[in-house]
Amino acid sequence: MLSDRESEYEWDRDGEQTVDAVMNSADMPEAAAEDIQQILEDKFDDFDSAALGEETEFSSDAYYEQKGTSDQAWQEEWRSFEKSLKTEARFFSRAAASHLAAIFNGIDVLRSRDGRPLVVDAGPGTSFSSVYRARVFQSDDKLEAALCRPDQQLGSPPAFLASAGRMNARGISVFYGANDPTAAIAEVRPPVGSQVAVAQFEIIRPLKLLDLTALSAVSDGGSVFDPELAGRLERAMFLRSLSQRITRPVMPDDEHFEYLATQAVADFLATEGAISLDGIIFPSVQAAGAVLNVVFFHKAARVEKLAVPVGAEISARSGHMEEDGWETEYEVIEEVPAAPDEPPPVKEEAAGWPDFASLAAMQWGPPDPDWRDPSLRVVLDSVVVHRVRRVEFETDEFSVARRRWQKRKPDF
Repeated sequence: MLSDRESEYEWDRDGEQTVDAVMNSADMPEAAAEDIQQILEDKFDDFDSAALGEETEFSSDAYYEQKGTSDQAWQEEWRSFEKSLKTEARFFSRAAASHLAAIFNGIDVLRSRDGRPLVVDAGPGTSFSSVYRARVFQSDDKLEAALCRPDQQLGSPPAFLASAGRMNARGISVFYGANDPTAAIAEVRPPVGSQVAVAQFEIIRPLKLLDLTALSAVSDGGSVFDPELAGRLERAMFLRSLSQRITRPVMPDDEHFEYLATQAVADFLATEGAISLDGIIFPSVQAAGAVLNVVFFHKAARVEKLAVPVGAEISARSGHMEEDGWETEYEVIEEVPAAPDEPPPVKEEAAGWPDFASLAAMQWGPPDPDWRDPSLRVVLDSVVVHRVRRVEFETDEFSVARRRWQKRKPDF
């Protein structure tokens, strides 16, 4: 059509000529690229094709464009991984462990397109130094008990009460939180009429978290002459889609099976990964806006105990009766033993034997079986109670078309 003098057809080939492609890919001078093009054309020349006037590989008139990247192989591996967890081997699966190792090894050196690291620091002196956690209550008694000891009642639950979640199996206690109190309330999905206690928790020691918001924009690169570049680009493409897979909403009836893959990912990153991670940051699917959820793995989910004086009695109330009726007012009262008027005399210890009488009088409690170092500390003056009056939803509305037509026999 281009050779037809009466034709007005115009067409430009995609890509760039061989010399330009070599020059831009290798970042070299044009003269050097021309020499390389000539060497390649002489080495891979097809005499029969050239005799027929057909374009040959690496000829100066050929055009090249960079190949696209496909993560189809990674997607197939992930589907096989999910199927294996659901139908074959849920525990001690070497194939699953090998697949997760291939996905996550080296993620600490990867970055997003805008330069953000995938593994971020949390804790004192960082931009991620505290989180909020909410718990739903449907009775005043349980709420008041939680207000008395928020370190025990608003933190991660004990193992025998830990229900299965997106990032943990049943019986494995982890700490779910959010960077915003409103998001923390939305994540627990409280029913109308319930009460929600929300508290802020400080992160008191350095932690390392995988940031799925950066994972969704992960980028990898290098020289096009690197034979491993294609594999790295395919893995980066899959990691971007993996962030969406991990955080996608799951219907309540499907949670038992659909959470298996994300639970396996969390277990692997907490215990078997090449780098030591303490949790995962991921976007909220319940709250609107740029709010984040975080899960601290079991090893980083312990809350520091409150310093309660020996013999203290703690009580809470949700209000009191006034002349005009009931006045809502949440209050916690600590009653501590009175201090003695005079300190007891100091008894001089004789050299040699200890004072067995004083040892017998000491209160020996059971040893703390929890080996974990505390990672979180509740901020006592941050505890707030919300009474849920209504729940609002943000939806996409679609009308339903209804049509009727008469049945007809086909002509054939």
